[in-house]
Amino acid sequence: MANRKPVPAKQVARILDVAALAGVSVGTASKALNNTGQLSPATRERVRRAADQLGFTPDTRGRALQSGRTYTVALLTTDSSGRFSNPIMRGVEDVLSAGELATILCDTRDDPLREQHYLRSLVARRVDGIVVTGRRTEPRPPIDVPLPVVYALAASTDRADTSVIVDEQQGAASVVDHLRGLGRTRIAHVTGPVHHRSAAERASGVVDHAGTLFAAGEVLFGDWSEQWGRQATDQLLRSHPDLDAITCGSDQIARGVCDRLRELGRSVPTDIAVTGYDNWPVMTQASRPPLTSVDLQLEELGRQSAQLLLDAIAGTRRYGTLELPTRLVPRESTLGT
Repeated sequence: MANRKPVPAKQVARILDVAALAGVSVGTASKALNNTGQLSPATRERVRRAADQLGFTPDTRGRALQSGRTYTVALLTTDSSGRFSNPIMRGVEDVLSAGELATILCDTRDDPLREQHYLRSLVARRVDGIVVTGRRTEPRPPIDVPLPVVYALAASTDRADTSVIVDEQQGAASVVDHLRGLGRTRIAHVTGPVHHRSAAERASGVVDHAGTLFAAGEVLFGDWSEQWGRQATDQLLRSHPDLDAITCGSDQIARGVCDRLRELGRSVPTDIAVTGYDNWPVMTQASRPPLTSVDLQLEELGRQSAQLLLDAIAGTRRYGTLELPTRLVPRESTLGT
């Protein structure tokens, strides 16, 4: 049998090859792939395209041994349903995956003992940092770990910590501006429990920004439920039958308001415009008509939190609270068909 020549093994791409193709130094290529350093977005993108073209796969074990890092980050949450933590997680992973970092999700289920167990485990695993989040916006006590930490959605009670939150009052003000632009002049507000920070902040934003357009006398605080929206509608119309807009502190409440108005023969939005808050698709799309709502932009909040965590891991920490804007999403409940 004739001797066959051995087939040469496919050459494995090296960081040196990526740097050469991208036209940068090896150090710059490493920073771009690890999402560190002060590089322009164009440079990072050029390096990543070169890495994709060459099929370059970072040696995470080698990186870990060389740097003393594990290239893993934890997301610690109290939001078991995932309604708020899932979009935040997507934003976090948008940033971390670009630098080939893995994300560990830890659900504490609002149990302090469970949280402490996770924290001990994460420190033992030597994760590079932790993003702390939850389903409520009340400031929470800081966690005590020897690691970089960023608090997302709910700020730390220690103002020196790094926190990223949503500007609730700006979101409420955008609703009032929208209604004012549509010619609405008699506005009411229905929201959740008075002791919830999000309910209080959203209510304050509506009342302060509406001024004389706030015609209901007082905010109606209750539950985060459709049932409360229905009950509040009856209460409002008994005392203020000439209302032409009802703003709500959540989409659940707003859907209940719309249902009750329809039962009472009041057209939405011809007679009364209705707005929600959170832009939760389960509610906004199922409502009749679909709800105008304030989007918290939680994926962007996750991205910002992850970038701040990466900066802290790299030694550049930002102190204090970063407040991000919301985005109003107009739909038929104010615009009509």
